[in-house]
Order: sequence, then C-alpha cells, then structure tokens
Amino acid sequence: MTTTPPLSRQISPSNHEIIFPQGEFWSDEPPLESNLHLRQILLLIQCLEWVWQDRDDYFATGNLTIYYSPNQKKSEFFRGPDFFVVLGTTRDQTRKSWVVWQEGGKYPNVIIEVLSESTAKTDREEKKEIYQNTFRTPDYFWFDPNSLEFQGFTLISGQYQPIEPNENGWLWSQQLGLYLGIYEQQLRYFTSEGELVPTPEEANVREKQEKELALQQKALAEQRLAALTAKLEELGINPDEIF
Repeated sequence: MTTTPPLSRQISPSNHEIIFPQGEFWSDEPPLESNLHLRQILLLIQCLEWVWQDRDDYFATGNLTIYYSPNQKKSEFFRGPDFFVVLGTTRDQTRKSWVVWQEGGKYPNVIIEVLSESTAKTDREEKKEIYQNTFRTPDYFWFDPNSLEFQGFTLISGQYQPIEPNENGWLWSQQLGLYLGIYEQQLRYFTSEGELVPTPEEANVREKQEKELALQQKALAEQRLAALTAKLEELGINPDEIF
C-alpha cells in the first residue's frame, strides 16, 4: 500500500481563497479482502469496457483513491470505492488516483462497493452518507460476494432512494443504461433487452460458436440442395428450370 503525505489547506493572504494542492496524488487503498473481491471488481471493469468499447468519454476503475478536499485527512477527506465510473471525461488517460479538483470537479456517477466483514458497516452507513451528501453520486450499489446481498440506490431530490428490482431481481442504473444483477454468484451487467453483457473471453467464445454454427448451416443447406438436385435429375427434370 502506498501512502500519501498529509496535505493542509492553504489560504491565499490576499483574497482568502482556498488553494488546492497540486501535483501527483498516489492511490492509498488497502489490499482487497480476498481474491473473490478482486475477481468481482475486474469483472465489472472488463464487461463495461467491452459493452462500451466504442466510447471514450468515461473513466471506470476499481480500488482507486478519490481525493475531494484540500484537507487531506486519512479518515475524512478521501475515499476509495471498490468500483466507480465517471462520465463525461477521458478514458485512456493514466491516473494514479482521482483528484476531483484536477478533473473539473467531477465526482463518480456510479459507485459499487463489494462488501466484506471489515467494510460492510462503513459501506452501508458512512460511505453511503458521503456518496449522497458530498459526492452526490446518482447511483450507488453494494454487493456481498459471499452472502450475495445486493442493494442499489438512486439519488432523488438529494436523498438516496432504493431502486426497485425488476422481475429478475435486477436493478436498473440510469447512469449506465444497464441493469445490474446476480448471475452465477457474481454481479453482472444486463442490457435493457435482458441480455447478459459478456466478458471479452465470453464474447470471443460466442463469436466462435456463431461462426461454427453458420458454417454448419451453410454445409447442411448445400447438402440438401445437392440431394434435391440429384433427385430432380433422376426424375428427368432439369434443376436449372426450377432454381
């Protein structure tokens, strides 16, 4: 884990305006609870990158520190969501952390916390309050990869309101334009049409299977045509007069 030296608020003597510290800010997040947590975060990143492969106006990452105040106190003024998405920004820029005042004042549009025994209470209470009142993050979700507890909230009139699940138990994220739901004990994305958003590996397998199926269907059609042609010729009928 890297550490960030404490930074203090600086006041300009001329106009008393807050001077935000500049320079590089390293992420300061502890190790993840388990490999299960790591795999879940990577899954969320990979699948979103696949479904948004033609977009470059967002930033999605996991376990990265968000600095949002010039008073950089460890317990107060920065947070590291397990997964978050910021819209209306650049995708490919390398970032060692997300520094709000260096990113045009942008906060995450979507945050997902992967619960663990040591973080669940903070995620459900303290972080939820910060994401609601300070970040003003429109969509907030949490998911427990062990118990499969899954809840989501959307910001309405400044307050988080629970997102009602659909008939499949999925929760809609207006910010992502996707559903979030549990599939094979993992949190996955689903399109508005109800299709599972694949991982890149799943997409490659699907594409390969579709190509193989298309070749099989083509071969079968050719066999049927050849058999029909042969039958017509046996009957003394010129196939060219029919096809």
